[in-house]
Amino acid sequence: MVLFCIDRAPTCGALRALAVALGVLPLAAPATVVAADIMVSIDEAKLIKLPERVATLVISNPSIADASVQSGGVTVITGKGYGATNIIALDRSGAVLAEHVVEVRGPRDDVVVVYRGGSRQTYSCTPQCEPRITLGDGKAYFDDTMAQSTARNFQAQGVAPAK
Repeated sequence: MVLFCIDRAPTCGALRALAVALGVLPLAAPATVVAADIMVSIDEAKLIKLPERVATLVISNPSIADASVQSGGVTVITGKGYGATNIIALDRSGAVLAEHVVEVRGPRDDVVVVYRGGSRQTYSCTPQCEPRITLGDGKAYFDDTMAQSTARNFQAQGVAPAK
């Protein structure tokens, strides 16, 4: 049996409840959501301990998080983009040693977001407001801020930027 219901209709909830009570419509469980057991802010790193026998790390979406194993099973996880992914640690034979869900969230510092029409600009205000390169910013602002940051980094290294 199919139950047609318009969600905004006042009787929709009552119809759904009646159908569930009669056993006609099974309870619609929401999709299983796995809670992240590792949370990291974007552009920050977090240390976790994995078994020492880790030979391979599988990262489902490396645009969200990156990881590298150090000696003794210490693993550095770096937030690269917003969202969630998982990391699977394997030993040399391919056996799963650990699996973790990693959630990358926005910055923890004081951030001010300015919207100008459809364009967004982000500033880190700790304590003075300075431009911040953040995913989702307007293209012109993002590109200008990135170019300035890149030029500054090259100057700090004493290297001329490539043209």
